[in-house]
Amino acid sequence: MDPDRILGTEATVCFEVTDAMRPAFDGVVVHDVYSTWSMAHHMEVAARRVLVPWLADGEEGIGSHLSIDHVSPLPVGKTARVVATCVEADPTTVVCTVTAYDGDSERVVGRGRQIQRVLPRTKLDEVIARHQ
Repeated sequence: MDPDRILGTEATVCFEVTDAMRPAFDGVVVHDVYSTWSMAHHMEVAARRVLVPWLADGEEGIGSHLSIDHVSPLPVGKTARVVATCVEADPTTVVCTVTAYDGDSERVVGRGRQIQRVLPRTKLDEVIARHQ
């Protein structure tokens, strides 16, 4: 991965908020809105899409940090748009800002920061194997 070239790369994930994305605890749905954990998933997906095109052969990324401020509700049936932008990079780390919007509007429903580490695939496989 070339850290200078990935800077500024942006990726977007768009989708309709579904019933499966609502917050539910012990099987009880709390609100008919986009849950924070669903937002976390979509932020991870968007940040991964930033990284993948820049990985060299034999490299792989692994998430190491995600922070989210869920600032506004987004009801089921609405469209969400999650945008990740690479704002920092070095040979082993990619940092993205991640923002969730109400569809095509500029109304922010969530914002955060996601960090991925970049390793040779063989090294990552060794790390995972040590913990099995």
